[in-house]
Amino acid sequence: MQNSAYGASLAGGAFDLANFLKQPQTILRFLSWIFSIVVFATITAEGYTNTTEKAENECMFHNSDSACSYGVGVGVLAFLACVLFLMLDAYFPNISNAKDRKYIVISDLAFSAVWTFLWFICFCVLTSLWSKTTNEQVVADAARGVIAFSFFSIITWSLLTYFALARYRQGVNEFEQEYRDPANDHNAPYQSSPYSSTSGPSGYQQSPFSNTQETPGAYQPPSY
Repeated sequence: MQNSAYGASLAGGAFDLANFLKQPQTILRFLSWIFSIVVFATITAEGYTNTTEKAENECMFHNSDSACSYGVGVGVLAFLACVLFLMLDAYFPNISNAKDRKYIVISDLAFSAVWTFLWFICFCVLTSLWSKTTNEQVVADAARGVIAFSFFSIITWSLLTYFALARYRQGVNEFEQEYRDPANDHNAPYQSSPYSSTSGPSGYQQSPFSNTQETPGAYQPPSY
């Protein structure tokens, strides 16, 4: 019987908050959650400037509104995803169905990999635009903070991808070990047929019906 799947026991049990907070995956999600708040909150609060020449606010990254919108969008979705996956991680040991666990781990793996790539694009775009920015009204510390925490997000989300991949591989290996076909397992020792005798006869055995009666020495005619 399979006792564990994808890094947690199938038996379930009480929620251990101390153990949950000590897990590397939980720590990385908290850090990613904080980094995403810093990015989209900084852009929303200080990412737009208002000049005397134009009435509309302009993005502090070389007046590129799309860059600011991209950073806010990636940050907000990362914030929501961290909250969702933290809830799933807390509820994960109580899920007894291995198939449901597999879908959660695959979703975590796919989302973490995609968001690692999106944070990388965000970091590269914002860094490139910031190097071209000449507006003196821009708060330099805010722009550098957004770029720095975008880079930190690349690290945390890449580590989340690594841990999700490790959990997926662990679950696949446990499934293969639990449901391995003995007929295809070449490492299993050869077992003899149950119908074969363990010890053969030591010699020739005479038929039980032969020589049961004493054979007469000569022919005797019947007496009248």
